[in-house]
Amino acid sequence: MILRQLFDYSSYTYTYLIGDGGKALLIDPVLENIDQYLRLLQQLDLTLESTLETHVHADHVTAAGKLREMTGCTVIQGQKSAAKGVDRTVHDGDVVEVGDLQLKVLYTPGHTDDSYCFLLQQGGQNYLFTGDTLFIRGTGRTDFQHGDSRAHYDSIFNKLLTLPEDTLVYPGHDYNGMTVSTIGEEKRFNPRLQVADAQAYADIMDNLNLPNPKLIDIAVPANIALGLSE
Repeated sequence: MILRQLFDYSSYTYTYLIGDGGKALLIDPVLENIDQYLRLLQQLDLTLESTLETHVHADHVTAAGKLREMTGCTVIQGQKSAAKGVDRTVHDGDVVEVGDLQLKVLYTPGHTDDSYCFLLQQGGQNYLFTGDTLFIRGTGRTDFQHGDSRAHYDSIFNKLLTLPEDTLVYPGHDYNGMTVSTIGEEKRFNPRLQVADAQAYADIMDNLNLPNPKLIDIAVPANIALGLSE
């Protein structure tokens, strides 16, 4: 198995390249970084089979559509996504394959109503790609794109935190230089998770009063068009 974590410095976005048997997929690719992805794929002798989005992003434009034009890869998104022109839609419990690897699709609404996480189990280790649902020592905001703090609580506490504590957590963003965590670490040290119930979590999330992402008016419609409107 090949796993690479790639960072976009303008949006603090992590893109993940997962490869096996000469085939690869990219989770949350960023438009401006296409050259980096293609170069790495060539260096590792991998053929890009698909791109996979955790949700319709508000802070960067996806590279999915452009990568499909350039490589012929398949664009995969969750069934709740508003994106147009997707090649394959996946539901909770579905499996996305790359080589002999299988990523299980987890529907985790809350940050947005189309948020998904992806669980890879390989060699006795769990790898969880959490998008904006769960960060390292934080969680994604719930105040736009049909976000819902109570649904977010349910997705985190009743789905993600039920996974084994040694499950590796790979977030969609990090703003503090952190790269990977575990479910056990987040249970113990994530301040957003030290709450008694869904109401207490909602009280935190509904009062963050954060400014909108700078690119939201550009990124959301662009991403509904798979980044091709750019």
